[in-house]
Amino acid sequence: MRQSEIDYAHIGRMLDVSAVRTDVTVDEVDQLIDIVKQYHCICASPMPYMTEYVIKQLANVPDTVVTGVVGFPSGADTTSMKIHTAREMLDIGCKELDMVINVGALKSGNGELVIQDIAAVVEAAEQVPVKAILEIAYLTDDEIRRGSEWIVQAGAAFVKTGTGWGPRPTTVDTIRLIKSVIGDAALIKAAGGIRDLDTLLLMKEAGCDRFGIGVRSALTILQDAYDRAGITVDSAVRTGLSSAANLTDTY
Repeated sequence: MRQSEIDYAHIGRMLDVSAVRTDVTVDEVDQLIDIVKQYHCICASPMPYMTEYVIKQLANVPDTVVTGVVGFPSGADTTSMKIHTAREMLDIGCKELDMVINVGALKSGNGELVIQDIAAVVEAAEQVPVKAILEIAYLTDDEIRRGSEWIVQAGAAFVKTGTGWGPRPTTVDTIRLIKSVIGDAALIKAAGGIRDLDTLLLMKEAGCDRFGIGVRSALTILQDAYDRAGITVDSAVRTGLSSAANLTDTY
């Protein structure tokens, strides 16, 4: 990817900025809201109990949607529980859903259960895009291949690599592996371990469409992109967001 082909000013249109750690505070969620507003990010991803709050805070920001998370972090909820959560997230105004697949069933080779579980949430979501999460940190390459195939068969819009809670990060090779399996049958969202703009761009070149980034890393990436684009962010805004640098993203 040539430097001249990169639209640094609109990197935010590929970013789902998240605040989904166990210990996320309201202050961090407010930082998430400020970041997606300032940098025109495509999506904000809070934990369920903060989702309605985020939707209300972004009510006048039409270019940013809010994702509802389903089955975080293990994916081991029953299908009926996932359907209930999905419907609640949609009822309060979410325009996308990120659901963790049944990882244990995948590792057990139970494709029927995995596909049925995803397909039930896709059906409940109607026309709302579902990003189905593999949680690659716990999978072998063969399991990643199978899981990617099953996600496509179930009708999800995206194969997403992880929740960001796992013990190892997504890599460029992960994206290449998934892309080699699914081609253009679904989009790819990377999450976990994406700390800088250059890594994001390598993943984009490998076939990734969206990126789930925690608040701290998102701020680093977006400020770097704006610097490369020659866009000056108001100093007061930078100061107001700088406390995000004290946060620690999960993988």
